[in-house]
Amino acid sequence: MTGPAHNPIYAALFGDPETEALFSAQAELDAMVRVEVALAQVQSGLGVIPPSAGPAISAASRRLRIDPASLAQATARNGVPVPALVQEMRRQMGDEPEARHLHWGATSQDIMDSALALRLRQMLDLWGSRLNAILAQLGALADTYATLPMAARTYGQAATPTSFGATAASWGWPLLDHAQDLSRVRGAVLRVSLSGAAGTLSAMGPEGAAVRAGLARALDLSDPGHGWHSDRSGLGRLADWAAAVAVALAKLGEDLLLMTQSGLALVRIEGGGASSTMPQKQNPVGPSALVALGRQVIGLAAVFGAAGVHRQNRDGAAWFTEWLTLPQICVSLGAMLRLTQDVLDRLTPDAQAMDRDLNGGSGTIHAEALTFAVVAELGLDRAAVARDVGQLCANALRDGRDLLDLAAHAWPDRDWAALVRTNGLGLAPQEARAFADRQSSAV
Repeated sequence: MTGPAHNPIYAALFGDPETEALFSAQAELDAMVRVEVALAQVQSGLGVIPPSAGPAISAASRRLRIDPASLAQATARNGVPVPALVQEMRRQMGDEPEARHLHWGATSQDIMDSALALRLRQMLDLWGSRLNAILAQLGALADTYATLPMAARTYGQAATPTSFGATAASWGWPLLDHAQDLSRVRGAVLRVSLSGAAGTLSAMGPEGAAVRAGLARALDLSDPGHGWHSDRSGLGRLADWAAAVAVALAKLGEDLLLMTQSGLALVRIEGGGASSTMPQKQNPVGPSALVALGRQVIGLAAVFGAAGVHRQNRDGAAWFTEWLTLPQICVSLGAMLRLTQDVLDRLTPDAQAMDRDLNGGSGTIHAEALTFAVVAELGLDRAAVARDVGQLCANALRDGRDLLDLAAHAWPDRDWAALVRTNGLGLAPQEARAFADRQSSAV
């Protein structure tokens, strides 16, 4: 793979070494060898190939020394690396007669799809751990700052008060759903593939289904009970899930970009972000990378979806499209999960800045809460009160006076500021704590 994620200069920003390692040439080669050996052992046990063949192939695999680069030219000719791999494994077995039973009745796609499943299992374990850590971080923020007031914005404009804890919870709710969906994603992709040349397993005779089931057990994968060479819906579910998680993480990044902009600075992200010419700046690098990576994952997932249009029994063009997109989708989402943990670890809300922002519009952010408080306290007509509050808002902005001070003159004998503070956050604190509780119980 090439690109910024794999360039040593940018890899720490856009890359994820742990995920990328699972898509390395060596990891793919090792996984394919593991599948070939397991297949031979299962077939030996069932009498499909001689009983001695499986142990001999297994023993020979421990002596294998194959440079992945040595398969490149043959792969370019064949479109798949398996023929060259099998040829080299047989060559290194020398005169052993059992070598001819290697890869018996299988096809390249069986080996490669099963090997991919082995690597995806490790990847999904890694991602699940990271996602749980992010949810724990968001749960802690939601609980700690459940009542810390801040301005909610709709259409980019200050709307009503909310709390920073509720905002953290809003980042976490979709991620909690995606974490719960991960088990279904695992079920969709962690399955063995063994179908033979055209999906019939004809070369294995009546033992074909038993071989597939045995191979699934040997590799600790599920047996789908049928071939799936042209059915890419399982991997499509993985790509769709990755895109959904990317959307949620990129949304978090977008919100932090707005919260850290000059003149607002509602939160601080400690460390990094230096400018080469402007020493006063501390750029939100992590959130910016989250947004950029999110756009990449979403776009590539759409391209991957087109690979599901898999012609006839097997389709090289569709399969190649998967190879060109899935590794980068996975590396970029892995980077997003890694970056999110880092950003949240360095994130601190600024209560004073949030208070200044709340009061920056002469208190007009409290207009809705004031309207409902007046109606409830005085029993006045809601439409009439809304018009009066609207006029008070205009006066407050024109004269630079606080809306709640003007309300005290318009409707005396009530402490409107106290009433607004009591009810102004609405359900925000409860929603923040509900997320924290749900996240904690889901672990």
